[in-house]
Parts: sequence; C-alpha cells; structure tokens
Amino acid sequence: MTTSPPRPLFRAARAAAVVAAAALLFTGCAAPANSTDATSTEPSVLRWAFSLPTSWDPVTSRTGNDINTISLAYASLTQIDADGKVLPALAESWDYNDEGTAVTFHLRPDLVFSDGTPLDAEAVKEFFERGKTQEDSFLRDQLATVDTVSADSETDVTLHLTGVDYQVPALVAGRTGAIASPTAAETDPEKLAAWPVGAGPFTITEFVPESHATFEKNPDYWDADDIHIDRFELTVAPDAATLVAGIQSGSFDVATLPASKIEEAEAAGLTVTVKPSLAVSDVSINANKAPFDDPKVVEAFRYAFDRQQFVDVITSGKGETTHQPFPKGNPAFNPEVEKLWDYDPEKAKALLKEAGYDEGELSIEITAASFSEQGAEIAQAQLAEIGVNSTISLVPPGSSTWQSEVYVAKNPQLAIDGTIGRETPVQNLLAVYGPQGIMNLSGPNASDEFLAALQKVRETPLDDASYSEVLQAAVKAGVEQSPTNYIYSSPWVIASSSSVSELNLLPSQFRWEGVTVGQ
Repeated sequence: MTTSPPRPLFRAARAAAVVAAAALLFTGCAAPANSTDATSTEPSVLRWAFSLPTSWDPVTSRTGNDINTISLAYASLTQIDADGKVLPALAESWDYNDEGTAVTFHLRPDLVFSDGTPLDAEAVKEFFERGKTQEDSFLRDQLATVDTVSADSETDVTLHLTGVDYQVPALVAGRTGAIASPTAAETDPEKLAAWPVGAGPFTITEFVPESHATFEKNPDYWDADDIHIDRFELTVAPDAATLVAGIQSGSFDVATLPASKIEEAEAAGLTVTVKPSLAVSDVSINANKAPFDDPKVVEAFRYAFDRQQFVDVITSGKGETTHQPFPKGNPAFNPEVEKLWDYDPEKAKALLKEAGYDEGELSIEITAASFSEQGAEIAQAQLAEIGVNSTISLVPPGSSTWQSEVYVAKNPQLAIDGTIGRETPVQNLLAVYGPQGIMNLSGPNASDEFLAALQKVRETPLDDASYSEVLQAAVKAGVEQSPTNYIYSSPWVIASSSSVSELNLLPSQFRWEGVTVGQ
C-alpha cells in the first residue's frame, strides 16, 4: 500500500473495483471470432468492463460484488426481480413445513453442470454441506440457520433449519445458492476458484487473473432461450478517464460509469442508464483499534461527516445521504435512524476534548481502495475540520491486499468501504454488522440485542403485517451498536454502446437475460 499526506480534494474516481483472482492461468478452446455486429451467421459478442471476482468458487468468493460476475457461470436456486420478489430459477418451486423449520426446493428436471455432472438434489446437498464445512468457506455465516440437508429424491432437496427462518428462498438467490459442480469441487477445489464449473448462462473458455475472462453461451442453461449473447468478454475496468473512449473504440460495450462522466458519455452518443441500486458507501471504523476503542471518540466521529458533500461530489447529486446500510425507498430503510446524529463538527470537537484530545493531537490512517480515493480525500478534509490529522493509505488496483488486509485481517483503523447489498436484508445486516461479517471492521463484535432482533426478522413471514416494523427495528439495532458511519447511497450508472439493447439491471445485480447486441 502507498501512504500519502493531505492533498487537494476531489481527484477523479476510478470506474469500478478491481479485485484479485487466483494466481493461475487457465486457457480453454478459442471462442468464435468476436464481432459486435451480429448477423444471422456471425456470433454476437458483448464486452463488459467491470471487475473480476475474488474467487470463481461461490463457496470461497468473499464479496457481495462477486455475484455480478460469478452469475455468468453459475445459476442459483432462485432469483429475485426488481421489486425483491423471489422467483423460480434452478428450483421451479419450494415450500415450507408447517412450523417454518424446513424448506423443500423442487428442482427442474434434467439440469446439468457444464462438466456434464447432473445438477440434482444430491449435488445441491453436497454444495450446501461444503459451504457449511469447508475451512475457507465464506458462506458459513450465511448458512448458519441450516442444520442439515437431505436429498429426498432426484429433484427434491430439503434444508432442515435450526429454527424458523423465512429468509431462505431469497437467501439462495445469490452466491449462497449459486450451485457449483460437486465433481469439480472434489477433483480440484483450488482450480474451481479460478475456473468456474456451474450451470449458468455461460461457460468459461479463458481466464487471465487480474486481466480478463471469456465465456461462450451455455446451451444447457435452464433459461438459455432468453440468452442472446454468444460470446461474453469480461475485462477489468480501466481508469475512469478512459471509459468513454473505450466504449467508443469498441474495446468494450458496457461499463460502470462515475456519475461525473454522464455528460461526457451522452455527448459521445453512448446510452447512459441510471437505475436504483442497493449500494451504500461508508466510513468503516475499527473499535478494536485505538483510538476507536474509546466510545467517546466513536461518538465524536458520528458527528464529523457532511454526507451531502459526498453526494454532491462523488455522485454528482445522483445519490442520497443515509445513516444506514440501505438506501431510501428500500423496505429495510428506517427513517428513525436518520435522526440519530446530525452533522455537527463543533459537537465532534467537544467529544474529542472529553476523550482527552485537543485539536491537532489525534492522528489516524484512512485506508481506501484506489477507486475510493476521492471519498478518502473528502473524509480527510472533513476530519481536519474537527482537528483530526490523517494520512491516506491506498490499496493499488489489481491487488488482493484489500481482501486480505481489510476483510480478513481487519487491520485498518478506518476504511472507506461500502456494501452493494445482498439478496436479503438479513444477509446484508450480517455482512456489515455480524460477528463474521466481512464488512464488520470491528468483528467479531456484535451486540446480543442486534442478533436477537435479526433472529426475529428470520422468524417473521415476509407477508406478515409486522414484517416491515420488525426489519426496521433490526436495522436500528445494528446501526446503534456499530461504530461504522454509513454516508450515502448511489444508483447504478452504466454506459453502453448503441449496439446494446436495454440492460437488465436489478437493484442487487446485473443480469444478462433478454440483453441483445447488434440487433
């Protein structure tokens, strides 16, 4: 990592997170000639500038953002629409027992993985058991309420729960339910992390770590009739300054765009799509590190951040302020949380004084990924206003340092981070506040009150009249017991070439069903 002293504000942000993958290169057979001008005889090709996953194995994938890329190769048991409704996918239906302590998924018949292994109830059982028991699994906390799994027939698989949990059908709509081939997992689990074997819309043909991955359409995907892309090229997104030119030149067709680039993209004749997302950015604080082991310092930082400035500068006004890991309009969003702390630098100074710090006496380090440098600089300037000195430690692009140092080792005092959301609010709350939460920089700290409130959400049917109240109570409990400060939400901002049809953007993830190129 590189460390820098205070500097001028508001440098251009990078386009998207660049995450590290495995250290091996696997190359398969070459795909057809690439051309975005699809005709009846030429393959349709889509080039996407985004990020590579932390792992191509859903069990060892570390971040919520990974669902956008691993879903190219994997299908999940269920899927979620734009309104959050759970829909069939690999499972064509499901039902709970009367007590709500077991849920049976009824799989589509004749499903198959890309390696030819049948995707049956036994394969699903083995996947969830691996997710619960594999030493390096990042699904264990998500599957904590799953006690045992039984394959009741070729197409019926039951998750027997430790207690009532009505979140499960939505839980398995993302990477927690992205079923991987048991044959691949048993044969070479390390290779699976760099060479996905699923039953998704595409099959991988080439992977170069920290560079790109290519795929071809999977004719055995359960919804293959709605996939109109023959060849899919995933490339690590370049610097934000070159995004628009990259789409114009045909280097890629679709890219996540900083809001500051919208006018440039539209002037260049590109299609710009702005849609709601679940993304919320935060100033993550580690209560296990001084000075944040002092509650007075934590409280002072509650009042230190002018959220509107982040919105205006980073999202060009497209985002909204928030004090919680959900955007306004989301069913989990609790309006009462927004009243807990106002921006009040004078109060922040007074609290620091009570903690024993005069102006200029407290110094901290801000850790940020390179694409979050702009947010780090805004935080640095706002902390200076309350008398706190800071330096910025940047994690370079294409580096695994963020995952190892922040999400696993939890080394920073303070980090600029965020959540892109999850398929269920319970998942998201666990990720940001849970004892094993990847984004809980203060882990394993999590209050009993919060965990009890979370369990009450699980036990409440989603169609129960009290569900919204119960969910929002859990959000408030999570926010109050955590030192982390959520700052602003931001929408999807996507630029695409004129050859690409309307995108299939859900709040929680990209989907490619229905998307065409060159038609």
